[in-house]
Amino acid sequence: MSESEKFSVPPPASRPKKTQVPFPLKTVRTIILSVLVSVWAYDAYTTLFDAETYLVCSESNSIYTVDALKPQVTCISIKGSEIADTGRLDEITNRSRPQLFQYIPEALSNLIHTSPRIYNVDANSVVVPGLADAHAHILEYGFMTQLPLAGTKSLLEIIDLIKEYVHAHPEIENDKTQWIEGMGWDQTKWPSAQFPSASDLEQDLVLTGRLISLTRVDGHAKWVSPHVLELMGELPETVSGGLIVRDADGRPTGIFVDNAMALIPIPEWTEERTNQFFETTMKDALAHGLTSIHDAMSSPEQISFFRKKAEAGELPNRLYLMGHVPSNEYWGSRIPHLLNHGKQGRLTVKSVKLVADGMWIATSCVLTQNLLQSLGALGSWGAALLEPYSDKPDESGLLLTPPEVLSDLVHQFWKDGFQVNIHCIGDDANNMVLNIFEDILTKQGGNITTWRPRIEHAQIMTLDDIKRIGRLGVLASVQPTHATSDMGYAETRLGPERIKGAYAYQSLLQATPNHVLPLGSDFPVESINPLLGFYAAVARLRFDPSHPDAPGTSPHGSGGWYPEEKLTRAQALKGMTLDAAYASFAEKDIGSLAPGKKADFVVFNKNIMTTPVADILTTKVSATVVDGRVVYGAL
Repeated sequence: MSESEKFSVPPPASRPKKTQVPFPLKTVRTIILSVLVSVWAYDAYTTLFDAETYLVCSESNSIYTVDALKPQVTCISIKGSEIADTGRLDEITNRSRPQLFQYIPEALSNLIHTSPRIYNVDANSVVVPGLADAHAHILEYGFMTQLPLAGTKSLLEIIDLIKEYVHAHPEIENDKTQWIEGMGWDQTKWPSAQFPSASDLEQDLVLTGRLISLTRVDGHAKWVSPHVLELMGELPETVSGGLIVRDADGRPTGIFVDNAMALIPIPEWTEERTNQFFETTMKDALAHGLTSIHDAMSSPEQISFFRKKAEAGELPNRLYLMGHVPSNEYWGSRIPHLLNHGKQGRLTVKSVKLVADGMWIATSCVLTQNLLQSLGALGSWGAALLEPYSDKPDESGLLLTPPEVLSDLVHQFWKDGFQVNIHCIGDDANNMVLNIFEDILTKQGGNITTWRPRIEHAQIMTLDDIKRIGRLGVLASVQPTHATSDMGYAETRLGPERIKGAYAYQSLLQATPNHVLPLGSDFPVESINPLLGFYAAVARLRFDPSHPDAPGTSPHGSGGWYPEEKLTRAQALKGMTLDAAYASFAEKDIGSLAPGKKADFVVFNKNIMTTPVADILTTKVSATVVDGRVVYGAL
């Protein structure tokens, strides 16, 4: 054999063949089964340990998200405290499956996939984001319920209610040193329409010698008994930003207005009473679908109470507080800055409330001393107007805070990082405040997006100032039920031209470049039920609670009062959700049902977006959900 033949490589065909061992079918089945079991186990594991994942679905597609990308959907998926997804059920189901499922036939994946629980709401129901009240008084609402005087139609009815209250509370009946406090009276609802006096509270022996203080429905006046006047002793002749009402002989009548109320030596609320008032309000708020409330005048003591609740994890809904101290000296150091504070992250304090002028019409309390003496009763011309009232040519209202003082306060609060929210009713007050805001925004470097100043009420404005508030981006925080409460008086007070800029909600909305109009109620001045505000906004009609089946009314008939200022239902819903969230710097977290936002939502038993307008008032809350948990009713 030659050398070349020794080392030559045989052709491939001549190489020995490897033996092919067949792959056992049993092994293949085992591998496939193991993969399927693993996928199923993973899916079951994630479902089991994510028990807070569930879906809410509406076969009628009646979930209104207030999300511009998906305004109306069939289902929302909730994972823990957040919205995980929105859309059709099949879309959400497919997106929620593990990525491994894309390698498995659909029929097989359907077989092994463990779906979260699905709650199907009634086809006639509607799901909307949790509702917000952008202007309310939390503890005062609870306070009012202890001795509610709202709706009383005579002085005698008030006396009877107080007597019943005394007899129902032996600890008060047997101890005349105990104070009796109530809220809600409105003399304009009585036959005489005259303000009461201290002597009226001694008409009955049961009340004689007792310490009684009764707050008016709007919170701007108190009526006290003779024994309280005795306890107060000598009173000052005048009170800055307030009024002690006196008779023709100069003696106090028992009525104290605005800042003068601070003279009444009412004992501070105990923590027990404060907690009782708080729990009453929270219970009623959740029962009406309110998951967020802007408290429009929180004292430092009240803020401390709410803070303690937040840190204990005892806030059932979200609170946005406007700090307030009744002083013309700067008080910003007394108001803390808190953002999503507490165990549940539901308390925020970053704004203050200031007051420009008085109230007016049916809910007003402020008059000059001369006018009081000429009328013999407290009138209703307190809102500061640029021109005199049409029905009282010698009166233009009252600024409660001098312009230069208000300007100094606003500038300092802005520098210290507070959102500034100012009570303004009349066009003079609104004009003055816009001048202050405009100076900061156009000359001092103020940023409208990071500051977001608000005018609370914005009730009467010139047409030019409606354009200006929109141009500046200042937020008008309005209360639709004020329009329907006041519409019987408004045009008489203002005249046919000036009324065009009053309660002009659609005009205010259209004036703003981003179309934001936060809505509230001002409860307990008005009802805590947000659907009354929704109805007032879209119908501009007044509802008579004593005749619930009667159609709404207005001075302009069944079509509504100045119907061009109606809001659409979509606009009203946005005002009570996303716009209110924007007004409290929370639009990234709440206000709409979108992935990543908090799972706050409400189920109503009727579709308020499509039902006949009159049916809005008979709609009830089926469930209120905060952070994905049902806090009222049931899904």
